[in-house]
Amino acid sequence: MIKPIALMTLLLASPALAETVPVKTARGVVDAPLVPETIAVFDLAALDSLWALGVKPQGLVRPVYLPYLEEAAAGTDVVGSLFEPDYEALFAMNPDLIIAGGRSSGQVPELARIAPTVDMTIWEDTIGEGLARLDAYGDIFGKQDQAAALIADFQAKLAETKRTLAGKGTALIVMTNGPKISAYGSGGRFGWLHEALGLPEAAEGMQKANHGEAISFEFIRDSNPDILLVIDRMAAIGQDGEGARTTLDNALVHETTAWKTGQVVFLSAAPIYIAGGGIHSMNLTLDELNAALSEP
Repeated sequence: MIKPIALMTLLLASPALAETVPVKTARGVVDAPLVPETIAVFDLAALDSLWALGVKPQGLVRPVYLPYLEEAAAGTDVVGSLFEPDYEALFAMNPDLIIAGGRSSGQVPELARIAPTVDMTIWEDTIGEGLARLDAYGDIFGKQDQAAALIADFQAKLAETKRTLAGKGTALIVMTNGPKISAYGSGGRFGWLHEALGLPEAAEGMQKANHGEAISFEFIRDSNPDILLVIDRMAAIGQDGEGARTTLDNALVHETTAWKTGQVVFLSAAPIYIAGGGIHSMNLTLDELNAALSEP
């Protein structure tokens, strides 16, 4: 039998009684450990925003896919992939906090059996949820001022980009996967490019499926967007195959206003596809849109 004093010592040492802070997550408000020393990250949008705050995890999934996050990944212990945690590595690490989300969100209940776990999934409201996650990380790691500054800078850039795109006409967002093409509309995975930037849809009523709505070259021609925004999934995940530029170099696509006016924008695919909602990722996308569509 444990003596009362020994029991009290154990309880006081328990992580459950450590100081916590309430933060908004994809599963509602939860109490997260305050300024945790050892963290494991299973979401690359989370890593993106954590790195912007100067927070480096001790455990991280592989592969990272994103060259701009290689420094953040350097020296971290591998704790699995985005889809499959390495539970043995996690037990050995004994983290104070596990950050999951997106592709790893289904693992949250199991991960929570090892350490406090927050589900920081970013889904439909990319900007709103992305900035809320950044704000939460500021609260968790005592970096509220840095988070507030990053949010203010992003909002200023967003307003600038919206001014750049004003009057540029309609847009169609497509993702290529080798020779296959899908489209995304407002309210979908990449819908913030329409909603937050005021870009009218060239084709309304698109399905909100995770991988978009399968379309044809005829669909692109008939939609006739003034701007064609392109995401290359094969490039995003580092697989060989027919690239987006080759796929879309098609006689039917050539008939669109976007192609004729040179307003086909091939976005950096990995940031928006793998780390969508991360503050670096969103800034990079806005920078590319400003550079490609600003008046000469």
